[in-house]
This record gives sequence, C-alpha cells and structure tokens, in this order.
Amino acid sequence: MATPLKIGFLGAGKMATALARGFINAKLVKPAQLSASDPYAAARDHFTAETGAKTAAANLEIARTANVLILATKPDQVAPALAEISSAFTPNHLLISIAAGVTLSKLEAGLPAGARVIRVMPNTPALVGAGAAGFAAGQNTTPADAELAKKLLSAVGLAVQVKESLLDAVTGLSGSGPAYVYQFIEALSDGGVAAGLPRDIATRLAAQTVLGGAKMVLETGLHPGVLKDQVTSPGGTTIEGIHELEKGKLRATVINAVRAATDKSKKLGQG
Repeated sequence: MATPLKIGFLGAGKMATALARGFINAKLVKPAQLSASDPYAAARDHFTAETGAKTAAANLEIARTANVLILATKPDQVAPALAEISSAFTPNHLLISIAAGVTLSKLEAGLPAGARVIRVMPNTPALVGAGAAGFAAGQNTTPADAELAKKLLSAVGLAVQVKESLLDAVTGLSGSGPAYVYQFIEALSDGGVAAGLPRDIATRLAAQTVLGGAKMVLETGLHPGVLKDQVTSPGGTTIEGIHELEKGKLRATVINAVRAATDKSKKLGQG
C-alpha cells in the first residue's frame, strides 16, 4: 500500500490475537501499527498483553486510524460492526474478513459502494506460524490487495487464493481441521498410554509424529498414500494398525466431519 500499513482488528478474540502475534513475529508490523476493538474489556486486555498493541471499545475508533481492517467478529455480529464503521470507510480502506460463512456480497452490501473486500478463512495455528488459510477477493479489489492479503496470511503459514464458492470447504477442512488433529493426537496418546507409556511421553511422541508426517507430505510432495506405503512393511506392525483404522472407518469419518463442517459454514452464511 502507498501509505504505511496500519492494521486494525474489529474483534479482539483468539483468532485476532493469533494473527496479530503472527504478524509481529514475522516482523511485518510493529505493535504500534496494530490496534483492535472489542466491547469486552477482558478481550481487549488480553489482546494488549499478547501483542503490545492498543485497543478500544468502539469499532469506529479503529476504523478511523487503520487502513487495513480485519473483521474478526462472530458471524452474527458482522452486520452491526459494518454499520458502525460504514461512515468512516473510505476508498483507502481494505476490509479483510475472517468471519466464517459471511459472503463477499453481504460484506460489500454493508459498506459504501466500491468497498474493497477480501474474505478469508484462517485457522488458529497461525499463532505458531503454521496456519492454513484460503481467501477470495471481492469485485472491487485490486491485484495489490490480493497480494497484500496473501503476504499477511503467508507470514503466519500457508495461504491460497480460491474462488469464493470454495471457502466453505476451506472452513470445513483447514478452518475446523486443527480440532480434528488435536483429537487424533489425543487418541494416539491414549493408545500409547494403553500400551504402557507414561502420559507425557506418549503425548510428545504423538504430537511429534503428526508434525513429522505433515512435514513429509509438504516437503517431499509425495501423495500421502505413497508415504503410507513406504512405512507399511509386509506382515509388519504398521499394516496391523492400519487394518484397525480401516475397520473403525477412520477415513470415512474424517471425510464426513469435513463435509458436516462445510455444511454448517454454508448455513452460517445464510443466517
């Protein structure tokens, strides 16, 4: 952007805090270039404690000082937030929304004509620089806007631009996906405990195993099935474990989970 980057979060919850800390850790901005609004004092205090950035109770105050606004409210609070900032929204503003299920058309309708809007579905591992986000650009955005959004999101993980029609699927997969992975790690740890390992050791081994497997997929570029076959010796221990996973319908259950979360995202967008 031609002017110095000033990012304002409308909503100071967990996701906003994760993104803000990620931007700071990636040295994209300094705390002085960040701000956030939230009606709850506890949320404001936590945001400031985690980022060193200033906060305010009113969205309008943030809109008047920031040129990139990240809409981080709950979906049912989007319309009131947009109504509050509309009078201060100028052609110099870019709105990046991380509100699940809220369409670009609804975002644009709540702002002055010609508003530049980008819709994003991030996830909480952005806090540790390992996020996965999909984003879609509105009809009035410029290539530079999309480039900025990708730069911000890439600073805290992986960012891919997709058609808006695919963002609900992104929500069901990577937006909700960390919770699925945490549950899997917990189950791996439980298995280790059941086999005799101390809980702390089992959890550390489980988490590192998931991390290592993910890095293998990303860094080798090989299909997960190929990597699975490389670990699966004839008549060995791994194939016995895989057989149990297949009997428990692990893959079908995960597919169903992603589809269910995707459907929920669509319903939120229709609300």
